[in-house]
Amino acid sequence: MIAYTRHEIISATDIARNFSSALNSLLNNAREKLAISKNNKLEAVLINIEEYEKLKRDSEILEYMEIYHKIKERKNSKTISLEESMKKQGISLDDL
Repeated sequence: MIAYTRHEIISATDIARNFSSALNSLLNNAREKLAISKNNKLEAVLINIEEYEKLKRDSEILEYMEIYHKIKERKNSKTISLEESMKKQGISLDDL
């Protein structure tokens, strides 16, 4: 779970009233992120565009790495035919 400092949490009402100054605090790096709360529950996070793009890029790289590892794992595995699999399970085409 991500921790937020007191000055990084802002209510939805305050963000609506002071959006310009909140945005400026992100743009000039006074704050890394703003957690927006509504009814005492954190609902959203506001970050600058560079941070968002970095997170998105990192997420895509992790996804590609995961796909690569799955392919590598499956490449070395033994495959069996549908007929063999059905036979092992005691299933016939008529059962389907």
